Amino acid sequence: MKEGKIPPELLRSLIFNNIKVRNEEVIMRPEIGEDCAAIDFESHACVLSTDPITGAVKNAGALAIHVSCNDVASCGVRPLGIMMTILAPPEASEEDIKRIMEEAGEAASKLGVEIIGGHTEITSAVNRIVISTTALGKVPKDRIVKSSGAKAGDDVIMTKWAGLEGTSIIAADKEKELEGFLTQEEIESAKSFIENISVVEEGATAGEFGASSMHDVTEGGILGAAWEITESSGKGIDIYIDKIPVSEITKKICGFYGIDPYMLISSGSMLITASKGTELVSILEEKGIPAVIIGRITEGGRNIIKNGDISSLNPPDVDELYKVLK
Repeated sequence: MKEGKIPPELLRSLIFNNIKVRNEEVIMRPEIGEDCAAIDFESHACVLSTDPITGAVKNAGALAIHVSCNDVASCGVRPLGIMMTILAPPEASEEDIKRIMEEAGEAASKLGVEIIGGHTEITSAVNRIVISTTALGKVPKDRIVKSSGAKAGDDVIMTKWAGLEGTSIIAADKEKELEGFLTQEEIESAKSFIENISVVEEGATAGEFGASSMHDVTEGGILGAAWEITESSGKGIDIYIDKIPVSEITKKICGFYGIDPYMLISSGSMLITASKGTELVSILEEKGIPAVIIGRITEGGRNIIKNGDISSLNPPDVDELYKVLK
């Protein structure tokens, strides 16, 4: 099988079809494009999400905190706590574990999230360090934002820029390879993208605003996240690809490796659908969060529009990052 998330058809047949029990206390459960679960606790719900970090070496501890917290934030929820599992091969050193926990502790501290438990193990079952985190938060039940909530006519808003996480990972893990092609200043700037990887603030802001749906942009990039929103909501979409912000450094790195920035892992960017997109963009920008309208939700058809030409928005394939890390 290919590296990365398994394709949607296998997710349905291998995973979803083998989940047999459905408890009435579970009010949000696995679906394509839905990264969180929610459990009914009377007036409030507990929202949870879990994610692994397998494709990064440097900054892995910080990434592990942010990816799960970002998923919870995509429901309009500020995360409260996080559980963390570290599986390390026998070749790993004490310094490796210490570095990961220092990175994780600093990232969690900035978000105000407590690391409330987990598991740490040395095992020959892995050949590099794997980190899995589960974040949780609470929210009034009537304020949960789902990926499936997109409505025809909604604006599609994107925060920050495409390929944010992928750019940071590649610059950190392939620095020697990029020397000579990029200046040291450009490499350091690309690595610093990790500092913009949280979407907790935009998630909470959009949730308070009344966004109809949100999806943080992970594997599959901007186009993958757009497809997942339409698949989850049963709607169509028109994406104006020329309106998608891409940094010049990301363009250079993607050009060097021959990869597509629109299909590069982009944690740190959020896709939001809302009926008053211009108003929400203004609110986000007032908070220092770059945001732009890149499309519109429709009743049918999943389209990428570039210079008037229309092509189909397809299900996400293997993330472009894996082509580089191989």
